[in-house]
Amino acid sequence: MTRRTAVTGIGVIAPGGPTREAFWQRVLAGRPAIRTITAFDPSRFRSRIAAECDDVPELHEDRYIALALAAADEAVADAAIELSGLDPFTIGVSMGTAVGASLRLEEQYALASGNGRTWTMNGSRVAGDLYPALVPSSLAAELAIRLHACGPVMTVSTGCTSGIDSIGLAHELILDGEADFVVAGASDAPITPITAASFDAIRATSPLNDDPARASRPFDATREGFVLGEGAAVLVLEELSAARRRGARIYCELAGYAGRANSFHMTGLKPDGSEMAAAIRAALQLAGLRPEQIDYISAHGSGTRQNDRHETAAFKLALGDHARRTPISSIKAVVGHSLGAIGALEMAACGLAIRDSIVPPTANLRTPSPECDLDYVPLVARRHPVRHALSVGSGFGGFQAAMVLSELSGGDW
Repeated sequence: MTRRTAVTGIGVIAPGGPTREAFWQRVLAGRPAIRTITAFDPSRFRSRIAAECDDVPELHEDRYIALALAAADEAVADAAIELSGLDPFTIGVSMGTAVGASLRLEEQYALASGNGRTWTMNGSRVAGDLYPALVPSSLAAELAIRLHACGPVMTVSTGCTSGIDSIGLAHELILDGEADFVVAGASDAPITPITAASFDAIRATSPLNDDPARASRPFDATREGFVLGEGAAVLVLEELSAARRRGARIYCELAGYAGRANSFHMTGLKPDGSEMAAAIRAALQLAGLRPEQIDYISAHGSGTRQNDRHETAAFKLALGDHARRTPISSIKAVVGHSLGAIGALEMAACGLAIRDSIVPPTANLRTPSPECDLDYVPLVARRHPVRHALSVGSGFGGFQAAMVLSELSGGDW
């Protein structure tokens, strides 16, 4: 029997949207959840804005784990499955993060160094349980403990493609028979002084501090960089035949996943988009689809001049003439760029777009850039049948990822 992967649950905690449906309605409305940073005093930074989450559960663990647990709880509840009735060795966890417990590590460094005044660290000042914050595996381990998962458990950290990659690897666990049920997604809480300073140094983040809601402008001629965000999204993946047997509600099928690297530059991108195009072609081939069958593309759409040009070229290279007929949008203008988490948030949006037959808009796209001359769905959501959606990501280190999500038609049932 050929195994296939169904998405049966979605959980989200995002800026302006502490639940799946709140997130989705905000994205569809194109209402940015970006404001002046409240997590710390941003006055000394070039970019002083971010998309912050409210109503985050208070836990002893780092904030990114609290976000992940909240999203996972919603996803499992949405899937309407009693995990205690499953063999724990068939339950897996695959979670992505770009910067892990950076918030807790930075706080503890400040304590140990007297806020950076001394080179000699005073270990007596730091928390006794600092080790779990140091190792990225804590993210997946915490979810595994919560879910009593004894199957494959892994943390994926590939920069800004971590979300797509973690879900893609979970999909492969299902196909290979390594697991029948996988909780997969990503979480990041990178709104910290060290992260802000790092992106300030390379001028990657937007300096448009006076108008936070309009600061993130993917594919717009006036774009000046991305806006930091935070959040988490988790998908429940099940082997399709098992999901059918229990009568699960299915959002969509994961049909094809591929990743590529440019082996070129830590932050630079080749202008022709060839490496992203290669990932898209491979994902389409695995899905058994032709380019003209793609109904919607969830773009990386960071709002940097380099990325938006690169991505536009990649779509043209991979899809040919169909690129000009395909609705494309970026949700980062609404929820910011949550680094490793954003790919999972974008895949959640694809699943909801398939469910509702609607394409979310690219907020703040008022003056289309001549070099980004595709249909980037400006400002207003669009009713449009979405049978096959493509979600792509691009990350520092040259990582590129693509995932095809497909509707299950009547014939599939």
